[in-house]
Amino acid sequence: MITKAPRGTQDLFGDKLKTWVEVENKIKKLASEYGYGEIRTPIFEHTELFLRGVGETTDIVQKEMYSFEDKAGRQITLRPEGTAGVARAFLENKLYAGPLPAKLYYLSNPTFRYERPQSGRYRQFHQFGVELFGSAEPTADAEIIAIGKELLDRVGINKVELHINSLGGPECRKKYNEALKDFIKGNLESLCPTCNERFEKNPLRTLDCKNPDCQKVLEGSPKVIDVLDTECKKHFETVLKLLDEMEIKYIVDSGIVRGLDYYTRTVFEFISNDIGSQGTVCGGGRYDKLIEECGGSHTPAVGFGIGFERLLLVMVAENGAKEYKPERDIFIGSIGEVGMTKAAAIVYKLRQQGISAEGDLLGRSVKAQMKYANKIGAKFTVVLGDNEIEENKAVIKNMNTREQTEVNLDGILEFLQS
Repeated sequence: MITKAPRGTQDLFGDKLKTWVEVENKIKKLASEYGYGEIRTPIFEHTELFLRGVGETTDIVQKEMYSFEDKAGRQITLRPEGTAGVARAFLENKLYAGPLPAKLYYLSNPTFRYERPQSGRYRQFHQFGVELFGSAEPTADAEIIAIGKELLDRVGINKVELHINSLGGPECRKKYNEALKDFIKGNLESLCPTCNERFEKNPLRTLDCKNPDCQKVLEGSPKVIDVLDTECKKHFETVLKLLDEMEIKYIVDSGIVRGLDYYTRTVFEFISNDIGSQGTVCGGGRYDKLIEECGGSHTPAVGFGIGFERLLLVMVAENGAKEYKPERDIFIGSIGEVGMTKAAAIVYKLRQQGISAEGDLLGRSVKAQMKYANKIGAKFTVVLGDNEIEENKAVIKNMNTREQTEVNLDGILEFLQS
């Protein structure tokens, strides 16, 4: 049906869009305060970027990407997440040659995943994310987490918990994968086909599976935090110490592994209990190998992403939907053709001076015009007819106090400014 949006998409308008823009403005202010500059990347990239960066065994790559072949035979994918594209831009535009760390953010990026639409999840959704390139220090991890916490505070989301874990470095991951394979190898027949494939290629990804049978097999599985080497363990302990000093509460949660292969060491999620089982509002962590996977030199990095739709869902769950009362500074009503012409000219000139002015565009009666003025929240109204124009005077009515003031037509602006 041409009058129905495709499944998993939505139209944004009215109060919901106003809330959206209000949150965007808060994000821009927050990012500026932390020294992050905006970056905008293409809506599609070469498919290989996501295969190498996100990981071939992830749900995103295996099940959810919108990929196609363009007219030149190139494999193209609509952006399924924000970090890989920013990493590509970091390399292509040689941002590594500038001052480090490079601190970037993206805002309301249209993002696409083919998954079952549900509350707060869409096939076209939008993300805000921050990315910090060039620092391996725990202080960078703590700063990224602090930005996420501060944003949630500023938009009024308080019923969330920070869950944090460490996946260690490549050697820790290798050691953990071996321990995990030893744990589940006797129960392969109980795992779904996807997990059987992941068992061979990337055992860690089996922890992402939502199949109840697979979850049952994985109960009591080894914890990656138990196999961290000395350096990774120290890094994680320092991150926790920094969060303690910042008075940011957290829960060490061995179940946090994130759904993308580029994560190393610190991973975290802010989880809400107000939106059911799919409660992750913000998720991120460290990805020290991603730039290398994309063809660059070793560049440690850390960041997070927030889905706008989920963010607004939690805001509504905690605080209710925000309603915005329509407002205009003045409505210029009119009677007859001469009045309509003069009213249109005055509306135009008032708007040039930054006044929110409105006039009649439907040829309505004066009574209907005044009803419309009420609906749009006009603070003042005036009606122009032959007499007003001939005498160059009109009566401005205050719609709240009902007080009326006579002014010259060229004095309307001065009256409103006063």
